[in-house]
Amino acid sequence: MIEVAAAIIENDQGQILIARRKKGKSQEGMWEFPGGKLEPGESPETCLIRELQEEMGIEIIPYEWFGNNEHDYGTVQIKLIAYMAKYSQGEIKLTDHDEYRWAGRSELSEYDWAPADIPFVERLLSLRHPIPRESLGS
Repeated sequence: MIEVAAAIIENDQGQILIARRKKGKSQEGMWEFPGGKLEPGESPETCLIRELQEEMGIEIIPYEWFGNNEHDYGTVQIKLIAYMAKYSQGEIKLTDHDEYRWAGRSELSEYDWAPADIPFVERLLSLRHPIPRESLGS
């Protein structure tokens, strides 16, 4: 099983960063929370900081575990580990994706999601209150 980290990144307006997998990638054309594979011995938080810098050129601050989801894609099984994160800085430059959006939580159901991300979308849609950010310390 491959461990993959996903970042649910919020901006100051409470919108969430989502990205569409580009043609030629697995799950092409589907939307996901950005992230990537954990390297041996790497924590999900460290992975997300590294992957978002490499794949999008931005800095984030992961601050709270959001959940795990195991999904079998047939040819590969993944364990998706999601963390809430705060957008810190940088201008988005796409490498593994062909499009991105800052979406309001209520808009998330309008997108065609990669299957492993769907439980996190459903959980975000079910939350009645803004996502707590006490652990940010700001």
